[in-house]
Amino acid sequence: MEAPVKLVDLDRPRAQPPRNTPFKAKPSIVIGFATEPATVPVEAYDILLSTAGNAPRPWVACADPGATASRLADVVTERTEAAVALVQVLRMGRRLGLADRLVAESLAYSVLQGGAAFKHWLATAPRPSPRPSAQPVRLDRDGDRLSVTLDRPWVRNAIDAATRDALCEALTVVLADPSVARVDLRGNGPAFCSGGDLAEFGTSHDPARAHLTRVGQSAAALIMRCADRITAHVHGACVGAGIELTAFAHRIVAAPDTRIRLPELGMGLIPGAGGTASIPVRIGRHRTAYLALSGTSLTARQALAWGLVDEIVTGQDPQEAPPESVTAPH
Repeated sequence: MEAPVKLVDLDRPRAQPPRNTPFKAKPSIVIGFATEPATVPVEAYDILLSTAGNAPRPWVACADPGATASRLADVVTERTEAAVALVQVLRMGRRLGLADRLVAESLAYSVLQGGAAFKHWLATAPRPSPRPSAQPVRLDRDGDRLSVTLDRPWVRNAIDAATRDALCEALTVVLADPSVARVDLRGNGPAFCSGGDLAEFGTSHDPARAHLTRVGQSAAALIMRCADRITAHVHGACVGAGIELTAFAHRIVAAPDTRIRLPELGMGLIPGAGGTASIPVRIGRHRTAYLALSGTSLTARQALAWGLVDEIVTGQDPQEAPPESVTAPH
């Protein structure tokens, strides 16, 4: 079967994207590339690539747009089901509210959990032993300010079911207590959060039941409801759920060593912790699709330029280190 991807060289005269809709019988992922950003109907494309270093949203700057487009086409060929599901969910998201986007994402994620690509990944990927914590999330109250700290540093704060439940409990407390004026979300140890705990991946053998759990016990949905009070402080690895959840926060402050990545497509999945809802609000669906399809790692400065983080600071608290901070332009 031909890979459902169309590459459009926008430097060629009269280059036209194919007609495309989210529910087309044979959907194509449309990737446009050009030396300089061109005037094109951007909604007809899923990713736009250019060599221009200051390429405006939704364009992604890269050294060789044609070669990058070809590499992305190879990813689509290798992970067709997940790639198509990703762009369909992102396209649908344009017409949905955030809460409905979470449901659409979870439904697609559950379908992919039953797919051959994810099953192959489960059968071949190294599986670490579970390393649970008696207190995976630590709460510290100081007046009207609450610190919520992921506290499993030995696994770079990977989120297992117990961590998810503890985070949901903390956020429920915030929602029930209007005297909490500010919430600081942090991660203890060398990394903010390395994503979902691989020790638990695939342990649920019922994707339908997993969907109900995912939408019924959703840290993303709870963060959305109190986002205006949340400042996330990220550092080191900020992978998968680590960025998907924090992207809902009103403000994200990053340490210079922050590295952001969405690795799920390599497992035959799409982001499943709210990333297809939260990240496009900050950087748009085109750059979200690029981040997920390429698996590339964004530095703190790249994330700042895109608007995925709001400030870079060297200290743990931006109020303590203003001379060392860099803020995103508005």
